[in-house]
Amino acid sequence: MTEQARAAIARLVVDVPDFPEPGVVFKDIAPLLADPDGLAAVVDGLAHAGRDAEGAPTVDAVVGIEARGFLLGTPVALALGVGFVAVRKAGKLPRSTHAVSYDLEYGSATLEVQQDALRPGQRVLLVDDVLATGGTVAATRELVERTGASVAGVALLMELSFLPGRATVGDLPVSALVTV
Repeated sequence: MTEQARAAIARLVVDVPDFPEPGVVFKDIAPLLADPDGLAAVVDGLAHAGRDAEGAPTVDAVVGIEARGFLLGTPVALALGVGFVAVRKAGKLPRSTHAVSYDLEYGSATLEVQQDALRPGQRVLLVDDVLATGGTVAATRELVERTGASVAGVALLMELSFLPGRATVGDLPVSALVTV
């Protein structure tokens, strides 16, 4: 299924130059999300990062990072039979939150998670679309750890190898369906 996921990504993800600002190449996953076979292959490929060799889940929850991590992480959680937790931009969650500010490839941001979204000792799989500079994943890891849970791994559609994402996330196991 991973080869099917890679083929779907190659066929359906569209590069959009100079978006959201000059010099950035945005990876538009909307065509992938609209293709049921491609999406199913990608969800299966991402869920693989949260399973052991026999196919049993090794995580207690999936954490999706705003916003495209929501679109991918929710079906991955269903495939693994675990719950889903959203990490949101600042001010979007209604109850008490933990917050972390960080630098992006083209700016800065603050992410939040509800303080009671995860329980101490839970192991989670982070899901997002692209690993670029690694700031978003590193900030999300910090949020997860503030709840007392731990990050077991990161599952991504793609990793941009020409940026320092993997170095930024340190010792986290990273599973990218495609590396460019």
